[in-house]
Amino acid sequence: MRFEFRVYQRRFRKPLRTNHGEWAIREGILIRLDDRFGEITPLEWFGSESLKDAIEFCQSAPKAIDPDWIQQIPFPACQFGFESAFSAGELKELPQSALISDDWRSLWHQGYRTFKIKIGSEIAIAKALLDELPKAANVRLDANTGLTESETHQWLEFCDRYENIEFLEQPMLENELETMLKLSQQYRTPIALDESVSNLAQLKDCFDRGWRGIFVIKPAIAGFPSQLRQFCLEHQLDTVFSTVFETAIGRSAGLRLAAELSNRAVGYGTTHWFDELNSEDFEELWNSL
Repeated sequence: MRFEFRVYQRRFRKPLRTNHGEWAIREGILIRLDDRFGEITPLEWFGSESLKDAIEFCQSAPKAIDPDWIQQIPFPACQFGFESAFSAGELKELPQSALISDDWRSLWHQGYRTFKIKIGSEIAIAKALLDELPKAANVRLDANTGLTESETHQWLEFCDRYENIEFLEQPMLENELETMLKLSQQYRTPIALDESVSNLAQLKDCFDRGWRGIFVIKPAIAGFPSQLRQFCLEHQLDTVFSTVFETAIGRSAGLRLAAELSNRAVGYGTTHWFDELNSEDFEELWNSL
């Protein structure tokens, strides 16, 4: 198949603040194999290759691509982008989780019923928002590794007061799995792993070390979709599939996996964070670059 690629930038409407820092521009790569599209969206601070490495890899790739060549790709985001370009299929309608930016009401009116809230150490801010949300709203709190063990205790105690908190996502650093395992057994509110399982090797490692809770999977940086599918099916993992702020091309590939492998609302409700490259038409996205 004839290979082409194009690099893109999408500016967030307002910078996304996480424990990893402030994120103002999403950069990525769209790839084309004949009439099939894929997307490479590295997230280096999450453990994938850098955008620079991905671009250099695409520049060194042959002009004609075959499946055997794809299986030799060393980088997880590139593995996902190239292999998913070969797959196709109908997208199923899935329940979506939306990342709250400013106003949850507009998201509610659009039909969202599951919301993700980025949190820090200040419980009072989250409490004010939770008390404002309708009781029917399902809520996910994401700490992005930003909490100490003591703070995690405080947050879990707080979460246990609410019936509509689905889980507390990655409260502590990746190397504190044993502590999170212990904490997961002390509170009603589940803990979900995210940064700890950013690629398939980490996912397997956490499973081997005893994690049987929720795995938040970002398929765009997890590696080969076929290998991810096999592991999830073999072990019947409890998964949430989540975005790395892809365009519709990468999102559709992730959603196809989610339809097979997860029973929870998917975390892809993020298009409201951008004013550009929001088209659902792959050809239109390609031609806009």
